[in-house]
Amino acid sequence: MTEAYIKKAAEIIPSKRQIEWQKTEFYAFCHFGINTFTGKEWGDGTDSPSIFNPTRFDAEQWVQAIKKGGMKAIILTCKHHDGFCLWPSKYTEYSVKSSPFRDGKGDIVKEVSDACRKYGLKFGVYLSPWDRNNESYGKGEEYNEYYKNQLRELLTNYGDIFCVWLDGACGEGRNGKVQQYDWHSYYKLIRELQPDATINICGPDVRWIGNEAGVGRESEWSVVPSYFSISEFTAEHSQKEDNKKFRKYHKQMIMDLGSRKMIKDAEELVWYPAEVDTSIRPGWFYHEEEDHKVKSLEKLMKIYLNSVGNNATLLLNIPPNKEGLIADVDALALDSFARLLKRTFPENLAENKFAKATSEKDGTHNANNILSDNEEYWECSGEDKTPEIIIDLGEIKEIDSAVFMENIATGQQIERFEIFYEKKPDRFKRISKQTVIGYKKIVPFKKAVKTSRIKIKITSYRVKATLLKVELYKSK
Repeated sequence: MTEAYIKKAAEIIPSKRQIEWQKTEFYAFCHFGINTFTGKEWGDGTDSPSIFNPTRFDAEQWVQAIKKGGMKAIILTCKHHDGFCLWPSKYTEYSVKSSPFRDGKGDIVKEVSDACRKYGLKFGVYLSPWDRNNESYGKGEEYNEYYKNQLRELLTNYGDIFCVWLDGACGEGRNGKVQQYDWHSYYKLIRELQPDATINICGPDVRWIGNEAGVGRESEWSVVPSYFSISEFTAEHSQKEDNKKFRKYHKQMIMDLGSRKMIKDAEELVWYPAEVDTSIRPGWFYHEEEDHKVKSLEKLMKIYLNSVGNNATLLLNIPPNKEGLIADVDALALDSFARLLKRTFPENLAENKFAKATSEKDGTHNANNILSDNEEYWECSGEDKTPEIIIDLGEIKEIDSAVFMENIATGQQIERFEIFYEKKPDRFKRISKQTVIGYKKIVPFKKAVKTSRIKIKITSYRVKATLLKVELYKSK
């Protein structure tokens, strides 16, 4: 008999906005602002707007390079901790309108959002709650109103926003005071103005992975105790002193968030999926001296498999340079990585082949659903505690990786599964043992196998086992 707390966990499902966000999979952060010109990572709000002058700024060049890299969206740092705004905010003079850029008539946010729409990318905004320039910071409701006024500008003047990214940074302002953020009023405003946007990190929709090094957990659960979604908890763990050590730091990350042990005594559970954020360079802002430190293709692939391939998304920072362009070395790395992805996952060998399961809930939820692009899925019968699916390719193929997707619209259920290949007729040899799946799980094999049949055995699930898609690949 399934225990009550397991049934409770199995009933937690994502919102429509969370599902659409998860489908974005791989998208870009663009840290750009005063820090780009000072060489700092965290500005103090005292640098003159006169230094902000990206003379060759080209939002379309950003978007084309990022799209070519295989990414589906951009999140722009519209205001970082220094308080400098990349749009001509009505509520402060510390913005592009006080800079030489476009003779004070420019709007970086508008140009980037317009370019995203032109080339089919989603657009998101980052608005730091910590503002080291504004005099109202630390004055309670006065600053909260200021912050909401700026949120309102960003969420009403730049089209559809897919994500509002809040990092929870909270330090001293120019007056030496620390602000108490009214998170719930921020969330209410976002829901009112952009109801389809997810609120990430210090918000109720998307969880920070726990480090900035691109490292995920072995088992990444989307169903976790609700206290992990409290903004103060996230802020406490994510906003450390900005230095190179922290950007590589992950050893103290909480490694188990959603196992049976973790959820057993939880009063409330929520759907709170993970996002991996890391930079293509050592720093978040562009520094010329880091041009030779762009991450290698091997490192980028490892991060991709740890995030997109492990029930999370990947937010990869691509910082524009002082000219206002994505640097050539970064653009080349993105293009090369996209080509590597295409070589690694070139043709789905299982597409429209044949699958047979030990059980099916009914005729609508049959095993063949996992081999097509329709929205139908497979679900086992409730009596089948270790269901198996055999995929028949019809001929011998060489395979070196597999991709699995649960139907997360009905929850995250699979706890453990195994992959086998047919070595001899009706004799299968195990390739891999894995834990949770969730939205997507990519499993590279230790070595390629030659076979005409692959078997998937689900050895543990919560209430019902479902699969939306299974793909098989041989890299080129």
